[in-house]
Amino acid sequence: MNLKDFLKDKFVSIALLLLAVLTIEIFLMIYPFGTFIKWYIPVVIFTCFFLGLLIEYGTKKRFYDKFSDTLSELEEAYLVTEIIKTPNFLEGKMLKNYLEQIDKSMYENVNQYKYLTEDYKEYIELWIHEIKLPIAASKMVIENNKNPITKSIDEELDKLENYVEQALFYARSNTVEKDYYIKKNSLKEIVSESIKKNKMILMRRKNKT
Repeated sequence: MNLKDFLKDKFVSIALLLLAVLTIEIFLMIYPFGTFIKWYIPVVIFTCFFLGLLIEYGTKKRFYDKFSDTLSELEEAYLVTEIIKTPNFLEGKMLKNYLEQIDKSMYENVNQYKYLTEDYKEYIELWIHEIKLPIAASKMVIENNKNPITKSIDEELDKLENYVEQALFYARSNTVEKDYYIKKNSLKEIVSESIKKNKMILMRRKNKT
């Protein structure tokens, strides 16, 4: 906030003041007042008016500069209303009040979205656990009835099981630290386990080639 912009914003008030002083001077010229009175009255009016403008400018500049600096330092800009102090002029109080109302509305919308997301996540996780039951049951049936057809079905069930695991991982991607323990592992063991788990698919693809 600079003085030039501030005075531009006060253009109407300054213009009206000039008109009022000019009117007063015209009336003073009609009556036989001394030169001192004719100069004293407009000088006092202008001095008081512009002194008031400078005080107002200083008050607002300190507030808006502090507001701007605080805003640039915060990582979460929406917290600025909780940090900045309420100013002692009406315009600033109204601004802070409106921003607080906007923040409140934002919090309500964010919380509503959060609840909807949590509900959807819980539904997905429940569905995934439910779908695992028929997959496991189907694998048990296949294990007791091995033949070329059931082997093919078993491969498709393995694919389905992988897709289900991917969906579960995605559903929990925002809270991975609560569901997974991160530790060092042997890459060779991971690859071997993956090959073992998908050996039927790999063998089938090898036979096709």
